[in-house]
Amino acid sequence: MRTEGRRESTNVEDRRRMSPKAVGIGGGLIGLLIVLAITLLGGNPQQAAKVMEQLDVGQPQQQAADVQLSPEEEEAARFVRVVLADTEDVWTALFREQGAEYTKPTLVLFTGQVQSACGFASAATGPFYCPLDRNVYLDLSFFEEMKRKFNAPGDFAQAYVVAHEIGHHVQNLLGISEQVQAQRRRLSEVEYNRLSVRLELQADYLAGVWAHHAQEKWQVLEPGDIREAIDAATAIGDDRLQRQAQGYVVPESFTHGTSEQRVRWFYKGLQSGDMLGGNTFEAEQL
Repeated sequence: MRTEGRRESTNVEDRRRMSPKAVGIGGGLIGLLIVLAITLLGGNPQQAAKVMEQLDVGQPQQQAADVQLSPEEEEAARFVRVVLADTEDVWTALFREQGAEYTKPTLVLFTGQVQSACGFASAATGPFYCPLDRNVYLDLSFFEEMKRKFNAPGDFAQAYVVAHEIGHHVQNLLGISEQVQAQRRRLSEVEYNRLSVRLELQADYLAGVWAHHAQEKWQVLEPGDIREAIDAATAIGDDRLQRQAQGYVVPESFTHGTSEQRVRWFYKGLQSGDMLGGNTFEAEQL
């Protein structure tokens, strides 16, 4: 992926030299309990953000740690800042075409563990988006894990991961995430898992939409880039991950979609570039 001379986003909070305070961990647990309580009572979980702000819990509370970053780690962070800047420019333009305003998220880089408004998380969680603080959280070691454990190397594979999480932010701004979350109490676990799969596949589609417009605007793609993204989508399909972990798959427990589904929806977005064309929730066949 071509990134030389490109703009870097300033909406990045680098906590790689930080470590959570003990009080931060407690705040994360309290924050998580608040989210669960509001959800179980049938309320809007995003109301928890205001409650947590008033109580001053669940917010990032971290302290400086003696962490030395290698040149490779710094370059990885620069790459992420460039990709984030591309998503900002693409989605700002696409939202403007719809007569709406795109609110830029913050991407938080961390090492090992992190405190978010959605609770305390470790690197084992993988990259995630928290709708309560509208932040994307990323431990850059995940990219090395993709290469080593999932055999999905390459910079565009990394860009796909970032774009997928930004896809969740787009869903949040459009009110889609809230609609899905509102159904959690009314559905069984299996039924909600199916809904979660549709949400994740739509985020894959939106990642493809970003790639379409990034290529159209800046010709970012190099030979092999699309293959890298497809390999990454394949590597993190529920069926592939379950088969690697336990030797068999349990479709009822899928929450993100199969490898084939993830590749197909990413590719649909890449081909169309239409931000409103990926309605996975009404698709008869995923």
